[in-house]
Amino acid sequence: MPAIPTPDELLAAAHVVTLPMRVRFRGVTEREAVLLSGPAGWAEWAPFPEYADADAARWLAAAVELGWGDVPPPVRPDVGVNATVPAVAAAEVEGVLARFDGCRTAKVKVAEPGQSLADDVARVVEVRRLMGPGARVRVDANGAWTVTEAVTALTALDRSDLEYAEQPCASVEELAALRVALARAGVDVPVAADESIRRAEDPLRVARENAADLVVVKVAPLGGVARALEVVEACGLPAVVSSALDTSVGLAAGVRLAAALPTLEHDCGLGTAALLAADVVADPLLPQAGRLTVDRADAARDAVDPARLAAYRSGAERETWWRDRLSRAAARLRD
Repeated sequence: MPAIPTPDELLAAAHVVTLPMRVRFRGVTEREAVLLSGPAGWAEWAPFPEYADADAARWLAAAVELGWGDVPPPVRPDVGVNATVPAVAAAEVEGVLARFDGCRTAKVKVAEPGQSLADDVARVVEVRRLMGPGARVRVDANGAWTVTEAVTALTALDRSDLEYAEQPCASVEELAALRVALARAGVDVPVAADESIRRAEDPLRVARENAADLVVVKVAPLGGVARALEVVEACGLPAVVSSALDTSVGLAAGVRLAAALPTLEHDCGLGTAALLAADVVADPLLPQAGRLTVDRADAARDAVDPARLAAYRSGAERETWWRDRLSRAAARLRD
């Protein structure tokens, strides 16, 4: 961990932006983020507004690592990327997939509030139809189901041959119980833990309690690339690197994490710049032939456009809110 900048240094380096989304995702139609210009390059700090200051401080540790320090070196030059399909109607799936060049894996959001299992099934069926039998299709419920609901839903959704289900239930206990229940029901869908890793005080509990087959890790929520690598090593499970609706700057950090993992068996959720209608760079970090290279990621981080920072600068009220939050997170991190 590099020396932590003072709150005044961070505030002087901060640019608060509001970027429009192409479609609603996680309930978000605009993505707010703080871009930080550090001596080692640009970094991003964008904990979701509902997150507590303790979470925000971990996200800030990741930004400080990138903008004021260094990240572990890569062991591979590029990483595979999945398409991300929000909880859209089946008729809109084709348009979404068209924005993910060459991707042969898709992550499909399910269990959206106000939607039904039939909506989820239709969306996943359409993804499978469009991508063909050789593609990999995974679903993400963001912890919305009970164990019973998850068994019912995954039984139906696995007719489209799922690669795995990401955070089908909210708690570690439920994930562990679900794995047993799926086995008893003869439903062969691996379980991946996301929120149970990135939002947990003890991210290793998932592995200790046999609650997942693999883990989803994100740079910012875990406090940086180096810390995320430590978590993956301690868990001892296959890892998938994903984003948190990052700009291309945050996605670049995700690419560096995925490229530094000792082994990488799955495509990663790092193509989400396609969900943004605007970015802070002129050439967003989008997959090409289903992959992202370390060189392109590093170049994107160096290419933050001052004109775009100005064009998408947040309004005065939101800028004040974010700057106050940054001061609190910096103080907490230094403590």
